Amino acid sequence: MPEISLTGVLVVAAVAFTVPFLLGLAPSLRLPAVVLEIVAGVAIGPSGFGLVEVDLPLEVLALLGLAFLLFLAGLEIDLARLLGGPLGVAALGFAVSLAVAFGIALALSAAGVVRGPLLVAIILSATALGIIVPVLADARQTGTPLGQLVIAAGSIADFGAILLLSLLFSREATGVGARLLLVGAFVLLVIVVGVALAEVGRLGRFRSVLLRLQDSSSQIRVRGAFLLLVGFAVLAQLLGLEVILGTFVAGAVLKLLDRDRMMTHPQFRAKLEAVGFGVFVPVFFVTSGMELDLRDLFEGGGAVVLVPVLLLALLLSRGLPAILYRPRLGDRGAVAAGLLQATSLPFIVAATEIGVEIGELDPATGAALVVAGLLSVVLFPLLALTLLRTAERPDSEP
Repeated sequence: MPEISLTGVLVVAAVAFTVPFLLGLAPSLRLPAVVLEIVAGVAIGPSGFGLVEVDLPLEVLALLGLAFLLFLAGLEIDLARLLGGPLGVAALGFAVSLAVAFGIALALSAAGVVRGPLLVAIILSATALGIIVPVLADARQTGTPLGQLVIAAGSIADFGAILLLSLLFSREATGVGARLLLVGAFVLLVIVVGVALAEVGRLGRFRSVLLRLQDSSSQIRVRGAFLLLVGFAVLAQLLGLEVILGTFVAGAVLKLLDRDRMMTHPQFRAKLEAVGFGVFVPVFFVTSGMELDLRDLFEGGGAVVLVPVLLLALLLSRGLPAILYRPRLGDRGAVAAGLLQATSLPFIVAATEIGVEIGELDPATGAALVVAGLLSVVLFPLLALTLLRTAERPDSEP
């Protein structure tokens, strides 16, 4: 067996521990840890001090981190709440977002700034649901009309962007028509697996075994969730689709099946988040920073100028559709909602890696998109919370 060095893993693990610890020492600094994790990755990687490179162990851990990130994002999808809430206006908003993003991407392509306008439009249309849900929870807005609209819009945007990326820009060389059939086959298999799991879950003996083993050293529910995650990821891969589609759908399916969580396993979600956010997800973000080549970004100065342009494009693409929310939320609420839905980073990181690999994005543009996403996470939620906190009263009644 060839000797494998774990030095890189040690450095990344140290960074993953240090970043939130330092933020904990300065609670007044309301900065998401993901931002500093990527920045720290740049600092220790080839673009910075060159302390460590992404080797095989880090690649494997980062892949699992991406899988868990999308899996946990899928767990944020509450289908019952979505169907019973503002689904129509959120879906219309995503359609408007795609149209605006495509128009901006076409203009940038015509100016020779980017290539692959359709991919850029898909990237600009996503929302960081896993980031904005905690922001809404901290502001006690999840149950309000604003929170419901933003969560619904973010859910549709995340799922729609991942689906479109898999359908139109899979790394497999099949045509769009073939991929559409494969997506249909994937959805059918997901439904079959979901129905089968739901039926098995109703068996009394099966439930009693889960109850007995869920908090033992077996941690059977966590193992089952990991099996579902990997199984759907492999299924998507075998069908020539992106792995991120499989992991995102796995989280959504588990959320749908896990209806009795407060009665039988109240710690299940916390355990999954501990595994994901505590171990694998930070490795993905730190290694993403390590792979971010800032030399391409600063070479010639063109890509650096592109960063504020892309940040504005994010704001316009996801913020303008919030105009549709004005009858429900008023002016202030609509602006806050637009800022929150314009917050995007995890999907940008994943999609730019795919885009650079298949030749739809050059590395400099990919780096500029990631930096724009970083700035959106830093600025937009802060501005939205400031609007909400300074409001003397809601702009409209629920």
